[in-house]
Amino acid sequence: MNRRQALRNIGLGTGALVVGPTTLGLLQSCKNEPSYNWQPTFLSAANGFALQQILEVIIPKTDTPGAKDLNLAKFIDSYMDKVASKEKQNEFLETADAFSRAFQEEFDKEAGEGTAENYEQIVRKYLKANDKEIEVYKKRLTETQDPQDRDPKVLMDADAGAFSYLENVRGMGIWGWKTSEQIGENVLWYDPVPGEYIPCGPTSELGNGKTMSL
Repeated sequence: MNRRQALRNIGLGTGALVVGPTTLGLLQSCKNEPSYNWQPTFLSAANGFALQQILEVIIPKTDTPGAKDLNLAKFIDSYMDKVASKEKQNEFLETADAFSRAFQEEFDKEAGEGTAENYEQIVRKYLKANDKEIEVYKKRLTETQDPQDRDPKVLMDADAGAFSYLENVRGMGIWGWKTSEQIGENVLWYDPVPGEYIPCGPTSELGNGKTMSL
């Protein structure tokens, strides 16, 4: 797959994740480890910090556990390290670095020095972008592909890369949240031995409107 096709398929949402024993084992291993002493094994320390802050904005703790409670930053870092293909790893690192550069340009400081308010602002900037802004990000991503193909030292556009990175993190974070044991069994509709198939029925009797976790 060439670089142009790889960037076109850069999303790592739920449909692109490899679901298997290794992935589920990573989720299991993350659930009991405190997030405050986590150190990334795949990302740099600065990008690992940024990942934690981004996930905290996207999946905060409310009446249900948030990203920090489920240690989703460790899950994503471990997934990229142990499960993702080399191509996906490179894409993820490149967009993570682009996000760091976008953060530096936005706030005139390193991503590792960002506050919760900084992260709320920058996540909102890209993930709440309107259709015209999104089109610009995608165009910039395309325009830098050929120069990067000719010279690996050419950097990905910071805005385009940051937008792609945040989309990927959001997709992986939500997938990890929904797939975790704590959410699957205690928040979503959990029925490990479902009965008969009922195509239509009142939500009051079928999980009370909750999404089924299995």
